[in-house]
Order: sequence, then structure tokens, then C-alpha cells
Amino acid sequence: YSLEKREKKEQRKMKIFPAIDIKDKKCVRLVKGDFDKKTEYEMSPVEQAGKYKDHGFKNLHIVDLDGALTGETVNRDIIKDIVVKFDLKVEVGGGIRNLDSIQKYINTGAEKVILGSAAIKDKTFLKEACEKFPGKIALGLDAKDGYLSVSGWKENSNQLTLDYLKEVNDYGVSRLIYTDINRDGMKQSPNFDETSKIAEISNFPVLISGGVSSIDDIKKAKTLKNIEGIIVGKAIYDGDIKLDELARELDWIMVAKLSTIKRKIKNGEKLGFSERARAVNKGLLPSKAKKKKNVKK
Repeated sequence: YSLEKREKKEQRKMKIFPAIDIKDKKCVRLVKGDFDKKTEYEMSPVEQAGKYKDHGFKNLHIVDLDGALTGETVNRDIIKDIVVKFDLKVEVGGGIRNLDSIQKYINTGAEKVILGSAAIKDKTFLKEACEKFPGKIALGLDAKDGYLSVSGWKENSNQLTLDYLKEVNDYGVSRLIYTDINRDGMKQSPNFDETSKIAEISNFPVLISGGVSSIDDIKKAKTLKNIEGIIVGKAIYDGDIKLDELARELDWIMVAKLSTIKRKIKNGEKLGFSERARAVNKGLLPSKAKKKKNVKK
């Protein structure tokens, strides 16, 4: 018991970002960023976001894969729809290469805009973006064998991840998303060692991305320093991590008392957001996404 108590104390508060990758208006997942190794899923991006909301998630990681390939804000309408309908804190990335695109996503209500390839190729652009949109710019560093990759992971740069980070550390980035491409979509656990090295020298909080395969990965991430959160994608879609199980790792969700929730449901009283989320997680209520699907049938 004392060991379990100590482990819980060591675990830090951490945000969990379920992921939605959009391609051709569908939810997809890639293996190691390879567009030829793509899995499409039946649920639309908006329905998937609704499912996350129902389970109590407040943060969402969205990548516009069409944008990553074209450099345009291709799926902006879908992303706006998600923000407006569900009031989620959304970070969005994928082919954002100019200040105009950043402004468009901020206008849709995105909490953070992720810059990747454009920021790696042009550090001045990153600096300008951070100055013009303070607190809004997240930096996405995708690495393979220690070197940064760009252009939808199709090109390797000659820059070492740690060297690049040291150069831009004082630019005013608000969040760093670190992805090990060798782990992405492979469900073999994130590269915790490399992420820890990044987090150690980073002046901004870090999100772990790529390879999350089980709840144990979430628990381990909570013990690391300077980690703001973790992104979970393929493991959710493939059913390796159940949403109700993942939601139990949210710091705030256990605040809602089960006895109070049962009483409110019995009396037909309105549930608060955290109460509804816990009720869905405990199977006391169906998720709205499920109900919607049944109606269609």
C-alpha cells in the first residue's frame, strides 16, 4: 500500500490529448508517417471528437494530413466545427507555413497552432510567429535516429534535434511536441529516454507523441519531469486502450462522486460535465456518439 501511495505521489498532473488525423475528410492513422501505410476509420472526425468529449477529455490533438502535403488549411472547416460544437482545447498542425494560416486557425478557435517543417527550415519564421501570436505557438519536432524530419516526414534534415532546440529555446514557444518517427503508429511505447533528454533542456513544456501502446505508457509519462502531456492515437482506434480506461487517468475526473451521479440519474437531474463524463466511463450512461450511431441504423 505504501509503495502504491508513493507511486501516485510521484505521478504528476498531466494532460491527455487523444489524436485525430484527418485525410480526405476521414479519420486515419499512418505507420511511421507513411501515407502508403494508411488505415481509415469509419467514424468521422467530428463524431470522434464528440466521443472524446463524452468521455471527459478536454484537450485534442488534430493533424490535417492534407495540409501537411499541400501547405494549405484544407480541413479548416471540419476543425472549426469540432471547436464550436464541443468547446475543446484544440492544438492543430499540418502544413502550416505562413502567418496567414496561423491566423486562420486562431480565428477558428484553436488554442495552439503547431509549426513543424516551416519552423525547422526557417527559424526566423518561428521567431516571428511566436512574437505575433504569444502563447499560441507549439513547435512540433519529428525525429528519426536523432535527426529532424520535415515535409510530412518525407525528407530528412541534417539537423540534430538537440542542436536545433538549443538554437530556438528562447524564441517564446509555448509547447513542444516531440515525436519519434520510428515509434509512431507502431504501438511499441514512446521513446521515453530521448523525450526526457529533450524535456531536460527545453524551456517550454513537452508533449510526448508516437508509439503509445498501453495505460502503462501513460502512467510512466506522469513520472517524467517537464512533461505537460501525452498524445494517444492508434492505440485508441485499434482498441488497445479503451477510452473509459484512459479517462480514468485524467486528474480531475475522479472528483465526481459516483453516489451523487447515481442519485441524479435516478431522479432525472441534470449532470455536470465531469459527472456526465464519469457516468459514461462507468457505463451508467451511453456516450452521445454511440446514441447517434444507433439512430442512424
